[in-house]
Amino acid sequence: MLKALIFDFDGLILDTETPEYHAWRAIYREFGQDLSADTWGQIVGGNAASDFDPVTHLEALTGQNLSSLGLPRRVLEQSLTQIHSQPPMPGVLDLLDAARDAGLGLAVASSSKRDWVEGHLIRLGLLDRFQTVRCREDVGRTKPGPELYLSALEALGVSPKEACAFEDSPNGVLAACRAGIPVIAVPNPLTERLNITGETLRLKSLADLKLDEILGQL
Repeated sequence: MLKALIFDFDGLILDTETPEYHAWRAIYREFGQDLSADTWGQIVGGNAASDFDPVTHLEALTGQNLSSLGLPRRVLEQSLTQIHSQPPMPGVLDLLDAARDAGLGLAVASSSKRDWVEGHLIRLGLLDRFQTVRCREDVGRTKPGPELYLSALEALGVSPKEACAFEDSPNGVLAACRAGIPVIAVPNPLTERLNITGETLRLKSLADLKLDEILGQL
């Protein structure tokens, strides 16, 4: 019996991933290079399986030391402008409402830092919707390791088979699968270009999901 829903944050509740990728890609192009979605996708959803760093990678491509240019700060400033203009992803609010009405537990399991996740949830008026938020600081290893999901399960007091995870990335889907949780993949404009495997169900948007349908399937 389904008792809880566990949500990824970046790219699933709010599309922070596409603006960040586009900002980094624009910088790469300033140096005559390109940043493919597959290369960037190594760390989308969690960086525990890769040591990819966009500055180090660009330095290797150009043969230049770029540490003094403040590239990460530029990317953050540029991407935040777009991120702050966006509402939650389609279907998120309706699903949270339906889950509340059904008495389901709700959690966030994110590889990002707590101040990033909770800051955006507060800004969107969503933080109080969730019983628990588990972030990078709560575990020794982020996605694609299962620890974030296992921590969320423990906080909610449910077993893996009593939960359903929602993810947008290969690393996130793998993390949920490793925790033994059925997972619904909802790729965003960036992650739909990546190779996502292992999901129980795939949707184009959470707006396509009817909670009563998955209550009978999972």
